[in-house]
Amino acid sequence: MFAQILAAIDEQSVDLVISDMAPNMRGVRSAYQPRAMYLCERALDLAIRVLHQGGDLLIKIFQGEGFDAYRKQVRELFDKVQMRTPSSSRDRSREQYLLARGFRGA
Repeated sequence: MFAQILAAIDEQSVDLVISDMAPNMRGVRSAYQPRAMYLCERALDLAIRVLHQGGDLLIKIFQGEGFDAYRKQVRELFDKVQMRTPSSSRDRSREQYLLARGFRGA
């Protein structure tokens, strides 16, 4: 997947990376959070590779195991990190969006 994205942008840096990825929420509930965090880690890996300095990252993330450590890692790479909950989310949903602005560079 990385290779396809890098080819599509001709390996140039970009202003914004957006990830609305989420794991398939069917099956074993205990498996959702690790899968969701894996997708977030992949999005951050891509952002580190393709964002130019000052660029932004917007990703879907779910609160749970690994959330705090991930947010801390993002805060080390970006000037400002904000959490947003979409109004369309159910009250019991752990879904949020993390907006990271001002990429400092790898």
